[in-house]
Amino acid sequence: MAGRRQHLTPLGKEIKKKLIDKNMTNVMLAAELGVKPPYISMIMTGERSGAKYILKICTILDIDYRKYERTA
Repeated sequence: MAGRRQHLTPLGKEIKKKLIDKNMTNVMLAAELGVKPPYISMIMTGERSGAKYILKICTILDIDYRKYERTA
């Protein structure tokens, strides 16, 4: 649905805050990860787990990974 606002997960909110703090965009973060920008948005809204990229995202943005690592 076009125009429907997605809610950010707790990790998504922290990613957004850190992007602002570092004067970065989703596009810049996506480029560093080698993914397309919509994928970053999907991670932030919980549509995708992004498990393969979470550690790298946390490293780039100085986020405490332990708060968001998934337990099996």
